[in-house]
Amino acid sequence: MCLSVLAVKKLKVIILHNEIENDHIPWVNACENYRDEIEYRVVDLTSSNWLEEIQAGSVDVLLAKPGGMTAQFKQLYDERIFILAYILGYEIFPSPLEIFIYENKRFLAYWLKANNISHPQTYVFYNREEAVNFIKTASYPFVAKTNIGASGSGVQIIKTEKDALKYVEATFSGKGAPQRTGPNLAKGEIFKRGFHYIIHPSEIGGRLNIYKTIAGNLQKGFVIFQEYIPHDFEWRVVRIGDSFFAHKKLKKGDKASGSLLKLYDNPPFELFDFVKEITDRYGFYSQAIDIFEYKGKYLVNEMQCIFGQSDPYQMLVNKKPGRYCYYNNEWIFEEGDFARDACYNLRVDFILNSFNSF
Repeated sequence: MCLSVLAVKKLKVIILHNEIENDHIPWVNACENYRDEIEYRVVDLTSSNWLEEIQAGSVDVLLAKPGGMTAQFKQLYDERIFILAYILGYEIFPSPLEIFIYENKRFLAYWLKANNISHPQTYVFYNREEAVNFIKTASYPFVAKTNIGASGSGVQIIKTEKDALKYVEATFSGKGAPQRTGPNLAKGEIFKRGFHYIIHPSEIGGRLNIYKTIAGNLQKGFVIFQEYIPHDFEWRVVRIGDSFFAHKKLKKGDKASGSLLKLYDNPPFELFDFVKEITDRYGFYSQAIDIFEYKGKYLVNEMQCIFGQSDPYQMLVNKKPGRYCYYNNEWIFEEGDFARDACYNLRVDFILNSFNSF
């Protein structure tokens, strides 16, 4: 149902490695799966000779894998993507705007408000006095978020003025905004993950270095506060190319992010309409949008161009894995294994089929 156009030549791509070792491997694996149609090489976008390496040979598309661990490397990646896209004119996937929004909740809040996209009301304070004045009259609970932090690692539910003041003091005058810097215990399977490291001891050092890096880069100097939306779940809606998926992320404790608890209810078409309108308008073709249903409206909570996948599928419809496509003005379900390899194969397939439009 999702129409395809066969690639007429071997596509030349560069995978833009970030600061995290092996984080780009999903792109490599997907390109290997299409080796008859793709010629690829890897360039470390964080290295000093990044531009020379990219310009050393011809390329059709740059495949981005932005990191989301520290503000330092997030800024580096965004700046270099800006140069590549807007100064040098390279084609980049995901799009530069998708990358700038990724793991930048402060920028996302500005962007959603400027484009009149419904979302929980969000406040960004760089002035301690403004933040303190806000918490004196705020409605509780509200949500505090760090600018960077996947799987709910930087999300806290602030329930009292005392807790809010403590958070502000830690961020502006203390060690930094409170954030999880170790394993995500909300995911469960502690013994399974512990056993994994027992049989793969070489991975322990890398994981500990990641935790150490995060702990050494806690957010200081500004806070992000967001209206709390009562919810039992939030929708995760994924668009890759012309393929759409959705499932419910169930709440564990106070939040749904990072719990890995899911419910594969049949999604309403109105939800897909909402996401299609946003992603069509801005040309977003590698996007996961987390959405609250509240008082008859859909509210955008988070947007990520790169996202994890704990199950082999992103959606079940009547207990069958598959995708939806919008064809002849209606949503058509197509059964199949379209989300394998965390949707990277689907991304590459979309790029190949769309190359003539680049």
